[in-house]
Amino acid sequence: MHVHYSCLLNLLYGILISRLQQSFGIRGKTLSWIMSLLHGCSQQVFYTGGLSVIMSLVCGVPQGSVLGPLLFSLHTAELFTIVASAGLTAHSYADDTQLYISAPAASASITVQCFVSCIERIDECMSSNRLKMNADKTQLLWLGTRQQLDKLTVTELQLLSARVSFSTTVLDLDVLIDSQLSMSDYIASRCRACFFQLLSALPGQIVTD
Repeated sequence: MHVHYSCLLNLLYGILISRLQQSFGIRGKTLSWIMSLLHGCSQQVFYTGGLSVIMSLVCGVPQGSVLGPLLFSLHTAELFTIVASAGLTAHSYADDTQLYISAPAASASITVQCFVSCIERIDECMSSNRLKMNADKTQLLWLGTRQQLDKLTVTELQLLSARVSFSTTVLDLDVLIDSQLSMSDYIASRCRACFFQLLSALPGQIVTD
């Protein structure tokens, strides 16, 4: 399952600094260095030919900063403790997190209950950290053989306020993954893209995508 959080770097400074101190033991000059990056930032918006007033920031990090993704990972590290305690596994890339749970097809209903419960706990954790889990951007995918997938009857889940249907393919870091991990859909999409580029390179050709 792909979980997406809104406000990638919308970190309240007080919460983040406390997390760095208490959970990771970052103190002294190192903590002061990080705080110097966060504090004193401001922003101004240019719109329809005019500039807004300058606003001081109480959250976030400079856009495109090297420390930004790392600070976000430290800020949301508690998520992995919750996932592990629920019997699931996870890995993240920036604000996208993949959750995994393995079970026989016959135990799908019990597995789903465990999964939904874990999502609810994650949402509570994210809320306490001033983050929001975007259930409507979440993707669900069953993985297994054709015979195993045919035994499944669960086609959608109620995740928080959103009703999410299981997909036959999901996009993970620009790689299209299908339910049987055959990679056929991804290979087909890459072949179409390559074929389009080859035709575009030919002189006098009119190509439509």
